[in-house]
Amino acid sequence: MKIGVVFPQNALSDDPGEVRAFGQAVDELGYAHVRIADHVLGADPAVHPGWDRPYDVDTVIHEPFVVFGYLAALTSLELVTSVIILPQRQTALVAKQAAELDWLTGGRLRLGVGAGWNAVEFEALGRPFDNRGRRYDEQIALLRRYWTERSVTHRGEHETVTGAGINPLPVQRPIPLWIGASSPVGYRRAGRVADGWFPLVQPGPDLDAAKEIVDRAAVAAGRDPAQLGLEGSVRWSGSAEEVAEAVRLWETAGATHIAINTARSGPNTADEHIDALTRVAKVLSLSRG
Repeated sequence: MKIGVVFPQNALSDDPGEVRAFGQAVDELGYAHVRIADHVLGADPAVHPGWDRPYDVDTVIHEPFVVFGYLAALTSLELVTSVIILPQRQTALVAKQAAELDWLTGGRLRLGVGAGWNAVEFEALGRPFDNRGRRYDEQIALLRRYWTERSVTHRGEHETVTGAGINPLPVQRPIPLWIGASSPVGYRRAGRVADGWFPLVQPGPDLDAAKEIVDRAAVAAGRDPAQLGLEGSVRWSGSAEEVAEAVRLWETAGATHIAINTARSGPNTADEHIDALTRVAKVLSLSRG
């Protein structure tokens, strides 16, 4: 099982140097990857009464592709988006940005995508919200064509491409495409088309039920469920031993990857995050290479 970390989007100081310090320290500690969340815009609660989501206009959210372009030159980590909100973006642009990152890193990108839930973002980005699920399925198939074909022609329900392609192509052809899933629809999509998935539940009955849906969908699509990756997450609790025990539960549950999340759990500076991750790395006996 590969062990990585979650980039602490809203839990670093205003110093850009902390992004560099965090990434390089994670690499040196022996973690395998860094995973980053995505939101382009936050809603203003004063304009949207009753807003109760975990982030808003005052929450710091760094742009994943830009941050990863920076970390690509500073670390040897696998770079993982969890998740890019695909239906609020142009498919060709996502394909281009992802291919460039994969090329720059020599094949160290894993692109996680999701359908999204924030209608405020979709409106501002000029993309329809209500049909995002149908567009999402078409986008996933088209991304893989952009990453593997010199010239693409596509006539779909929502996408049209006439004899066009990206250059350079990525090192990985196609780039591993993972799906964030939190509902039966998402679980079925993960089983049907994804290389792996990010559940939003913890090991136990809920994860077992989700895996059953994923596996059934994979078999129905003629795929081997055992070939699908599964990445869980463990929140920093203040105890490296407790984190290690949670990691073991994920491994027993069949996870291929895990990410340690120190955001929203105390640390507020790069040094504090690094200290927590250093303690976890020691208990887990991580080593570089």
